[in-house]
Amino acid sequence: MKVIDTATLRQVGGRMGSNPAGIFEDEQGRCYYVKSLESPAYARNELIAARLYQLAGAPTLTYVPTTQAHEVATELVHLDKKNVAHLSPEECLQAQHWLGVHAWTANWDAAGFLGDNQGVVQGKVVTLDMGGALDFRAMGDMKGKAFGPQVGELDTLRQDANNPFAVRLFGDMDETRVQEAIQVVTRIPDEKIRQVIADLGGREKLADKMIARKAHMAARLVAECLPA
Repeated sequence: MKVIDTATLRQVGGRMGSNPAGIFEDEQGRCYYVKSLESPAYARNELIAARLYQLAGAPTLTYVPTTQAHEVATELVHLDKKNVAHLSPEECLQAQHWLGVHAWTANWDAAGFLGDNQGVVQGKVVTLDMGGALDFRAMGDMKGKAFGPQVGELDTLRQDANNPFAVRLFGDMDETRVQEAIQVVTRIPDEKIRQVIADLGGREKLADKMIARKAHMAARLVAECLPA
């Protein structure tokens, strides 16, 4: 896989989010969006989150390795739309299918505070940034105990008034659709979760936590199916 070195590329654009970043072009005219994060740990956290999304089948941008451990790079793509407010009803249904993945990875910023973390690329709704998933908040602070073995995000992403675009996107999902979204995650084998995290240098404790979170989601699925 191609590894890019931003020191050898030409910067052709600035940042499009809250983190220091730029658009870089190589000699073949290929462009990349490269974020410069506070630490290698923060960058690794985002790369693991993206790989977990991909493991679940959720659409992401194409991530490209860099020579700098604190950088996260993706191939630059044309966005047909870049805001939750602009999604059609059909595109909202696409996005809702991945609620379980957002919840499992504790991606509180799944929709974006301004609605700008969901975009459309060639008709497919894509999560544009994973910086708010797993151990880190979107601005780089650690979540600490708020990222634990239970998946309250299945509800907070649909109900938290302080996350208005998430509520706008996921708030009208009924329990049947929530259960369908949960099953996207619960069918992932534990050993594949461990392998993805280990391959990217993640801690075994993180793998344990992600498997525990998957089990918590599975328990909710069973509880909802039990007769009253």
